[in-house]
Amino acid sequence: MDQNFKYSCKLRPLKVDEGGGWLIVFPDLPGCMSDGESPEEAIANGREIPRPGEMPSGKFVARIPRSLHVRLAARAKQEGVSMNALVSTFLAESLGRRESTEL
Repeated sequence: MDQNFKYSCKLRPLKVDEGGGWLIVFPDLPGCMSDGESPEEAIANGREIPRPGEMPSGKFVARIPRSLHVRLAARAKQEGVSMNALVSTFLAESLGRRESTEL
């Protein structure tokens, strides 16, 4: 991590029923955390955190078949959400399932 730029973090020991070791979390970056057998290992195991402004915008455009677009629009209407919210949810759920199977 760039020594000239630091996020605040919280470091705490993990209970035995949580797997033991240490956990580091970054309150300003929800979901950003790491763990290890020691505080130093928890810090070292973390991925590099990008500087503000280096983060992706969160926007992308995808061309999809019209038939899929129609199905997504109908499902979004049925759920009472925007198509953007529906697709975001589908992507997040899919990534969550994949990450849980990789552990």
